[in-house]
Amino acid sequence: MSDQNRKAGGVVFEQVTKRYGSFAAVDAVSFTIEPATLVTLLGPSGCGKTTTLRMVAGLEPATSGRILIGGADVTHRSAAERDVSMVFQSYALFPHMNVLDNVSYGPQSMRMPRAQAEALAHDKLKMLGLSGLEKRLPSELSGGQQQRVAVARSLVLEPAVLLFDEPLSNLDAKLRRRVRQEIRELQQSLSLTVLYVTHDQSEALAVSDQIIVMDAGRIAQQGTPHQLYRQPAGRFMADFIGDANLVDGELVPDGAGGLRFAAAGVSAPVRADGAAPGASTLALRPHRLRLVASGEGAVAGTCRRADYLGSHLEVLVDTPWGELLLFADADMPAPAPGAALGVAFAPDDAIVLPR
Repeated sequence: MSDQNRKAGGVVFEQVTKRYGSFAAVDAVSFTIEPATLVTLLGPSGCGKTTTLRMVAGLEPATSGRILIGGADVTHRSAAERDVSMVFQSYALFPHMNVLDNVSYGPQSMRMPRAQAEALAHDKLKMLGLSGLEKRLPSELSGGQQQRVAVARSLVLEPAVLLFDEPLSNLDAKLRRRVRQEIRELQQSLSLTVLYVTHDQSEALAVSDQIIVMDAGRIAQQGTPHQLYRQPAGRFMADFIGDANLVDGELVPDGAGGLRFAAAGVSAPVRADGAAPGASTLALRPHRLRLVASGEGAVAGTCRRADYLGSHLEVLVDTPWGELLLFADADMPAPAPGAALGVAFAPDDAIVLPR
Protein backbone atom coordinates (compact mmCIF):
# COMPACT_ATOMS: atom_id res chain seq x y z
CA MET A 1 0.00 0.00 0.00
CA SER A 2 1.34 3.44 -0.85
CA ASP A 3 1.90 6.09 1.82
CA GLN A 4 -0.63 8.27 0.05
CA ASN A 5 -3.34 5.61 0.35
CA ARG A 6 -2.54 5.02 3.99
CA LYS A 7 -2.79 8.70 4.81
CA ALA A 8 -6.25 8.77 3.22
CA GLY A 9 -7.54 6.00 5.43
CA GLY A 10 -9.20 7.86 8.28
CA VAL A 11 -12.73 7.07 9.48
CA VAL A 12 -15.37 9.59 10.56
CA PHE A 13 -18.71 8.85 12.23
CA GLU A 14 -21.17 11.75 12.24
CA GLN A 15 -24.19 11.22 14.54
CA VAL A 16 -24.55 7.61 13.43
CA THR A 17 -27.51 5.66 14.79
CA LYS A 18 -28.46 2.03 14.28
CA ARG A 19 -31.97 0.97 15.29
CA TYR A 20 -33.62 -2.41 15.39
CA GLY A 21 -37.26 -1.44 15.61
CA SER A 22 -37.51 0.93 18.58
CA PHE A 23 -34.19 -0.26 20.10
CA ALA A 24 -31.11 1.89 19.42
CA ALA A 25 -28.08 -0.42 19.43
CA VAL A 26 -25.93 2.61 18.53
CA ASP A 27 -27.31 6.03 19.43
CA ALA A 28 -26.04 9.21 17.70
CA VAL A 29 -22.36 8.24 17.90
CA SER A 30 -19.67 10.59 16.55
CA PHE A 31 -15.91 10.01 16.45
CA THR A 32 -12.86 10.37 14.22
CA ILE A 33 -10.11 7.82 13.62
CA GLU A 34 -7.01 9.57 12.35
CA PRO A 35 -4.98 7.84 9.62
CA ALA A 36 -2.16 5.53 10.76
CA THR A 37 -3.58 5.14 14.28
CA LEU A 38 -5.04 2.20 16.18
CA VAL A 39 -8.34 3.02 17.86
CA THR A 40 -10.13 0.51 20.06
CA LEU A 41 -13.86 0.23 20.68
CA LEU A 42 -14.16 -1.07 24.24
CA GLY A 43 -17.14 -1.85 26.39
CA PRO A 44 -19.26 -4.53 28.06
CA SER A 45 -21.35 -7.01 26.08
CA GLY A 46 -24.28 -5.35 24.33
CA CYS A 47 -22.79 -1.85 24.41
CA GLY A 48 -22.84 -1.42 20.61
CA LYS A 49 -19.14 -1.81 19.79
CA THR A 50 -19.47 -4.72 17.37
CA THR A 51 -22.47 -3.10 15.67
CA THR A 52 -20.36 0.03 15.19
CA LEU A 53 -17.54 -2.02 13.65
CA ARG A 54 -19.98 -3.78 11.32
CA MET A 55 -21.34 -0.40 10.17
CA VAL A 56 -17.79 0.67 9.27
CA ALA A 57 -17.39 -2.57 7.32
CA GLY A 58 -20.72 -2.12 5.54
CA LEU A 59 -22.14 -5.32 7.05
CA GLU A 60 -24.85 -3.35 8.87
CA PRO A 61 -26.59 -0.31 7.33
CA ALA A 62 -26.79 2.83 9.45
CA THR A 63 -30.30 4.00 10.27
CA SER A 64 -29.17 7.64 10.22
CA GLY A 65 -26.00 9.73 10.22
CA ARG A 66 -22.94 9.66 7.95
CA ILE A 67 -19.89 7.39 7.70
CA LEU A 68 -16.79 8.62 5.88
CA ILE A 69 -13.69 6.60 4.98
CA GLY A 70 -10.74 8.42 3.49
CA GLY A 71 -12.90 11.51 3.12
CA ALA A 72 -15.52 9.71 0.98
CA ASP A 73 -19.12 9.26 2.16
CA VAL A 74 -19.64 5.48 2.24
CA THR A 75 -22.85 5.47 4.29
CA HIS A 76 -24.88 3.84 1.55
CA ARG A 77 -22.11 1.82 -0.12
CA SER A 78 -21.99 -1.95 0.11
CA ALA A 79 -19.21 -3.79 1.95
CA ALA A 80 -17.53 -4.60 -1.38
CA GLU A 81 -17.42 -0.91 -2.28
CA ARG A 82 -15.57 0.11 0.90
CA ASP A 83 -11.79 0.02 1.15
CA VAL A 84 -11.78 -1.98 4.38
CA SER A 85 -10.89 -5.52 5.42
CA MET A 86 -11.92 -7.40 8.57
CA VAL A 87 -10.17 -9.98 10.74
CA PHE A 88 -12.96 -11.99 12.37
CA GLN A 89 -13.02 -13.47 15.85
CA SER A 90 -13.20 -16.99 14.39
CA TYR A 91 -10.47 -16.20 11.78
CA ALA A 92 -12.88 -17.59 9.09
CA LEU A 93 -10.10 -19.44 7.26
CA PHE A 94 -11.15 -21.94 4.59
CA PRO A 95 -10.38 -25.31 6.21
CA HIS A 96 -9.86 -27.13 2.88
CA MET A 97 -7.38 -24.54 1.54
CA ASN A 98 -3.73 -24.30 2.48
CA VAL A 99 -2.23 -21.10 3.88
CA LEU A 100 -1.12 -19.72 0.51
CA ASP A 101 -4.52 -20.33 -1.09
CA ASN A 102 -6.31 -18.76 1.89
CA VAL A 103 -4.23 -15.59 1.68
CA SER A 104 -4.30 -15.27 -2.12
CA TYR A 105 -8.03 -16.00 -2.38
CA GLY A 106 -9.14 -12.37 -1.98
CA PRO A 107 -7.07 -10.84 -4.79
CA GLN A 108 -7.93 -13.76 -7.09
CA SER A 109 -11.64 -13.28 -6.41
CA MET A 110 -11.13 -9.70 -7.62
CA ARG A 111 -9.76 -11.10 -10.92
CA MET A 112 -6.08 -10.57 -10.13
CA PRO A 113 -3.91 -13.09 -12.03
CA ARG A 114 -3.04 -16.09 -9.87
CA ALA A 115 0.73 -15.56 -10.08
CA GLN A 116 0.42 -11.91 -8.98
CA ALA A 117 -1.99 -12.81 -6.14
CA GLU A 118 0.35 -15.53 -4.88
CA ALA A 119 3.33 -13.16 -5.04
CA LEU A 120 1.40 -10.68 -2.88
CA ALA A 121 0.43 -13.49 -0.51
CA HIS A 122 4.06 -14.63 -0.17
CA ASP A 123 5.05 -11.04 0.65
CA LYS A 124 2.47 -10.69 3.43
CA LEU A 125 3.25 -14.14 4.86
CA LYS A 126 6.95 -13.26 5.00
CA MET A 127 6.09 -9.96 6.69
CA LEU A 128 4.19 -11.85 9.40
CA GLY A 129 6.85 -14.51 9.95
CA LEU A 130 4.85 -17.27 8.25
CA SER A 131 7.27 -18.20 5.45
CA GLY A 132 7.54 -21.96 5.14
CA LEU A 133 3.94 -22.59 6.21
CA GLU A 134 2.38 -21.91 2.80
CA LYS A 135 1.36 -25.54 2.16
CA ARG A 136 -0.12 -26.23 5.59
CA LEU A 137 -3.83 -26.44 6.26
CA PRO A 138 -5.37 -24.24 9.01
CA SER A 139 -5.86 -27.36 11.17
CA GLU A 140 -2.07 -27.88 11.13
CA LEU A 141 -1.38 -24.43 12.61
CA SER A 142 -1.34 -23.15 16.18
CA GLY A 143 -3.91 -20.58 17.28
CA GLY A 144 -1.37 -17.78 16.98
CA GLN A 145 -0.37 -18.87 13.48
CA GLN A 146 -4.01 -19.03 12.39
CA GLN A 147 -4.47 -15.49 13.72
CA ARG A 148 -1.51 -14.23 11.68
CA VAL A 149 -2.78 -15.99 8.54
CA ALA A 150 -6.11 -14.19 9.03
CA VAL A 151 -4.23 -10.88 9.31
CA ALA A 152 -2.18 -11.68 6.19
CA ARG A 153 -5.37 -12.48 4.27
CA SER A 154 -6.74 -9.05 5.20
CA LEU A 155 -3.50 -7.18 4.50
CA VAL A 156 -3.10 -8.71 1.04
CA LEU A 157 -6.12 -6.65 -0.08
CA GLU A 158 -4.19 -3.50 0.96
CA PRO A 159 -7.21 -1.86 2.64
CA ALA A 160 -7.39 1.75 3.76
CA VAL A 161 -8.78 0.54 7.10
CA LEU A 162 -8.16 -2.78 8.84
CA LEU A 163 -10.88 -3.98 11.24
CA PHE A 164 -10.34 -6.45 14.10
CA ASP A 165 -13.35 -8.07 15.80
CA GLU A 166 -12.27 -9.59 19.16
CA PRO A 167 -9.17 -11.03 17.44
CA LEU A 168 -7.55 -12.62 20.50
CA SER A 169 -10.53 -14.14 22.29
CA ASN A 170 -9.72 -17.68 21.10
CA LEU A 171 -6.12 -17.61 22.38
CA ASP A 172 -4.75 -18.48 25.80
CA ALA A 173 -3.50 -15.67 28.08
CA LYS A 174 0.22 -15.96 27.27
CA LEU A 175 -0.38 -16.17 23.51
CA ARG A 176 -2.80 -13.23 23.69
CA ARG A 177 -0.02 -11.01 25.05
CA ARG A 178 2.37 -12.02 22.28
CA VAL A 179 -0.08 -11.71 19.40
CA ARG A 180 -1.43 -8.34 20.58
CA GLN A 181 2.17 -7.07 20.61
CA GLU A 182 2.65 -8.39 17.07
CA ILE A 183 -0.52 -6.64 15.90
CA ARG A 184 0.60 -3.36 17.47
CA GLU A 185 4.11 -3.58 15.98
CA LEU A 186 2.66 -4.39 12.56
CA GLN A 187 0.23 -1.47 12.74
CA GLN A 188 3.01 0.94 13.68
CA SER A 189 5.61 -0.34 11.20
CA LEU A 190 3.16 -0.20 8.25
CA SER A 191 1.32 2.94 9.39
CA LEU A 192 -1.99 1.09 9.19
CA THR A 193 -5.32 2.62 10.15
CA VAL A 194 -6.92 0.10 12.50
CA LEU A 195 -10.27 -0.09 14.30
CA TYR A 196 -10.08 -2.79 16.95
CA VAL A 197 -12.95 -4.20 19.03
CA THR A 198 -12.44 -5.92 22.37
CA HIS A 199 -14.06 -6.31 25.78
CA ASP A 200 -10.64 -6.85 27.41
CA GLN A 201 -9.45 -3.68 29.17
CA SER A 202 -5.77 -4.68 29.43
CA GLU A 203 -5.75 -5.54 25.73
CA ALA A 204 -7.19 -2.13 24.85
CA LEU A 205 -4.75 -0.28 27.12
CA ALA A 206 -1.80 -2.16 25.61
CA VAL A 207 -2.43 -1.66 21.89
CA SER A 208 -4.33 1.60 21.45
CA ASP A 209 -3.50 5.15 20.45
CA GLN A 210 -7.06 6.08 21.41
CA ILE A 211 -9.82 4.16 23.18
CA ILE A 212 -13.53 4.76 22.67
CA VAL A 213 -15.50 3.31 25.58
CA MET A 214 -19.12 2.55 24.79
CA ASP A 215 -22.01 1.99 27.18
CA ALA A 216 -25.62 1.33 26.17
CA GLY A 217 -25.04 2.41 22.57
CA ARG A 218 -23.31 5.70 23.38
CA ILE A 219 -19.77 6.89 23.93
CA ALA A 220 -19.03 7.05 27.65
CA GLN A 221 -15.56 8.54 27.14
CA GLN A 222 -12.83 8.76 24.52
CA GLY A 223 -9.12 9.43 25.01
CA THR A 224 -5.65 7.95 25.30
CA PRO A 225 -5.19 4.92 27.57
CA HIS A 226 -3.48 7.16 30.14
CA GLN A 227 -6.29 9.74 30.08
CA LEU A 228 -9.00 7.13 30.55
CA TYR A 229 -7.16 5.44 33.40
CA ARG A 230 -6.08 8.58 35.27
CA GLN A 231 -9.03 10.85 34.42
CA PRO A 232 -12.21 8.76 34.22
CA ALA A 233 -15.32 10.77 33.40
CA GLY A 234 -17.52 9.17 36.04
CA ARG A 235 -18.35 6.07 38.09
CA PHE A 236 -18.87 3.79 35.09
CA MET A 237 -15.50 4.70 33.60
CA ALA A 238 -13.59 4.47 36.88
CA ASP A 239 -15.05 1.03 37.57
CA PHE A 240 -14.74 -0.27 34.00
CA ILE A 241 -11.17 0.77 33.15
CA GLY A 242 -9.00 -1.05 35.67
CA ASP A 243 -9.87 -1.90 39.25
CA ALA A 244 -11.18 0.90 41.44
CA ASN A 245 -12.51 1.29 44.96
CA LEU A 246 -15.45 3.74 44.78
CA VAL A 247 -16.28 5.66 47.96
CA ASP A 248 -19.21 8.09 48.27
CA GLY A 249 -18.72 11.08 50.55
CA GLU A 250 -18.10 14.80 50.30
CA LEU A 251 -15.33 17.29 49.66
CA VAL A 252 -14.76 19.69 52.56
CA PRO A 253 -12.35 22.65 52.92
CA ASP A 254 -9.18 21.83 54.85
CA GLY A 255 -8.78 25.39 56.21
CA ALA A 256 -5.61 26.00 54.19
CA GLY A 257 -7.11 26.51 50.73
CA GLY A 258 -7.21 22.80 49.90
CA LEU A 259 -9.79 20.04 50.13
CA ARG A 260 -10.28 16.85 52.08
CA PHE A 261 -12.52 13.95 51.23
CA ALA A 262 -14.72 12.88 54.14
CA ALA A 263 -16.90 9.79 54.52
CA ALA A 264 -18.16 7.85 57.55
CA GLY A 265 -16.35 10.16 59.96
CA VAL A 266 -12.93 9.66 58.32
CA SER A 267 -11.23 12.25 56.10
CA ALA A 268 -8.07 12.42 53.99
CA PRO A 269 -6.42 15.13 51.87
CA VAL A 270 -7.02 14.90 48.12
CA ARG A 271 -6.01 16.89 45.09
CA ALA A 272 -9.16 18.00 43.28
CA ASP A 273 -8.25 20.81 40.88
CA GLY A 274 -11.33 22.80 39.93
CA ALA A 275 -13.64 20.85 42.23
CA ALA A 276 -15.98 22.56 44.69
CA PRO A 277 -16.94 21.40 48.19
CA GLY A 278 -19.96 19.11 48.27
CA ALA A 279 -21.11 15.57 47.60
CA SER A 280 -18.52 13.60 45.66
CA THR A 281 -17.19 10.14 44.85
CA LEU A 282 -13.58 9.07 45.30
CA ALA A 283 -11.94 6.43 43.09
CA LEU A 284 -8.91 4.68 44.59
CA ARG A 285 -6.81 2.39 42.40
CA PRO A 286 -5.65 -0.72 44.32
CA HIS A 287 -2.01 -0.37 43.24
CA ARG A 288 -1.94 3.22 44.53
CA LEU A 289 -2.93 2.22 48.08
CA ARG A 290 -0.38 1.32 50.78
CA LEU A 291 -0.65 -0.87 53.84
CA VAL A 292 0.60 0.96 56.93
CA ALA A 293 0.22 0.65 60.67
CA SER A 294 -3.11 1.99 61.89
CA GLY A 295 -2.79 5.60 62.94
CA GLU A 296 -2.61 9.18 61.75
CA GLY A 297 -2.84 9.65 58.01
CA ALA A 298 -4.45 6.29 57.31
CA VAL A 299 -7.94 4.84 57.02
CA ALA A 300 -8.06 2.27 59.81
CA GLY A 301 -9.40 -1.19 59.11
CA THR A 302 -9.00 -4.92 59.56
CA CYS A 303 -7.80 -7.51 57.08
CA ARG A 304 -10.55 -9.63 55.60
CA ARG A 305 -8.36 -11.65 53.25
CA ALA A 306 -4.88 -11.69 51.71
CA ASP A 307 -4.23 -13.76 48.57
CA TYR A 308 -0.78 -14.44 47.13
CA LEU A 309 -0.85 -14.04 43.32
CA GLY A 310 2.86 -14.35 42.56
CA SER A 311 3.47 -10.81 41.34
CA HIS A 312 1.64 -9.22 44.29
CA LEU A 313 -0.56 -9.73 47.30
CA GLU A 314 -4.25 -8.97 46.83
CA VAL A 315 -5.53 -7.67 50.16
CA LEU A 316 -9.11 -6.89 51.14
CA VAL A 317 -9.47 -4.52 54.09
CA ASP A 318 -12.72 -3.73 55.93
CA THR A 319 -12.80 0.01 56.72
CA PRO A 320 -15.35 2.72 57.57
CA TRP A 321 -15.22 3.50 53.82
CA GLY A 322 -16.32 -0.01 53.02
CA GLU A 323 -14.25 -2.87 51.67
CA LEU A 324 -11.03 -1.61 50.06
CA LEU A 325 -8.97 -3.73 47.67
CA LEU A 326 -5.25 -3.05 47.45
CA PHE A 327 -2.20 -4.67 45.87
CA ALA A 328 0.83 -5.09 48.14
CA ASP A 329 4.40 -6.29 47.63
CA ALA A 330 4.43 -10.05 47.14
CA ASP A 331 7.53 -10.37 49.34
CA MET A 332 5.94 -8.83 52.42
CA PRO A 333 4.37 -11.11 55.04
CA ALA A 334 0.69 -11.56 54.29
CA PRO A 335 -1.48 -10.00 57.01
CA ALA A 336 -3.68 -12.45 58.88
CA PRO A 337 -7.48 -12.18 58.71
CA GLY A 338 -8.68 -9.83 61.43
CA ALA A 339 -5.31 -8.05 61.76
CA ALA A 340 -5.51 -4.28 62.36
CA LEU A 341 -4.28 -2.34 59.32
CA GLY A 342 -4.15 1.18 57.95
CA VAL A 343 -4.74 2.08 54.31
CA ALA A 344 -2.90 5.19 53.09
CA PHE A 345 -2.64 7.03 49.78
CA ALA A 346 -1.08 10.23 48.44
CA PRO A 347 -3.42 13.14 47.62
CA ASP A 348 -2.44 12.90 43.92
CA ASP A 349 -3.36 9.22 43.82
CA ALA A 350 -7.01 9.77 44.73
CA ILE A 351 -9.30 10.41 41.72
CA VAL A 352 -12.16 12.78 42.52
CA LEU A 353 -14.91 11.91 40.04
CA PRO A 354 -16.99 14.62 38.39
CA ARG A 355 -20.41 14.97 39.90
